[in-house]
Amino acid sequence: MSDLSLLVISGSLRKGSFNRKLMHEAARLFGADPVVADLDVPLYNGDVEEADGIPPKVQTLADQIAAADAVVISCPEYNSGLSGVMKNALDWVSRTEGNPWADKPVAIMSAAAGRAGGARSQNALRLAMTPFSPCLLTGPEILIAGAANEFDDDDRLTNERYIASLSKLMDKLRAEVAH
Repeated sequence: MSDLSLLVISGSLRKGSFNRKLMHEAARLFGADPVVADLDVPLYNGDVEEADGIPPKVQTLADQIAAADAVVISCPEYNSGLSGVMKNALDWVSRTEGNPWADKPVAIMSAAAGRAGGARSQNALRLAMTPFSPCLLTGPEILIAGAANEFDDDDRLTNERYIASLSKLMDKLRAEVAH
């Protein structure tokens, strides 16, 4: 295993989500024991922030982002966009001190039931992350279409084309950390 620290984030809260499976496959191919982020945070509310400050779970997430050498985000597509869970987490983290995303190497990917594999969620995620100035890798794009048919009983990808592309993306992520 690598001595690099990898934070993996799923834009889905569901334990059995295809995006959770995909982020774990990415970590395996990256060669790291990942830190798994928890996006189950309260909905952003400026009144709550003013009264109580940053929730501890949000601060933990921001600290995990800051401490990671690299980040993998696997985000589902909900109604032609990124998940509310993912957008909410980005909004909360933006309220923490500093900018943990600045220049952070980030690989994004998606798994979805449809034929496009989550392409619109990735576009929306790129737009949502632009203000934070991460180092977003541009490809290869990982868009797992028909995700219900692409993982085996051990939650491993079975399609050699997807595995090869994901391996290339993880190689690029490791190279970006070394850069």
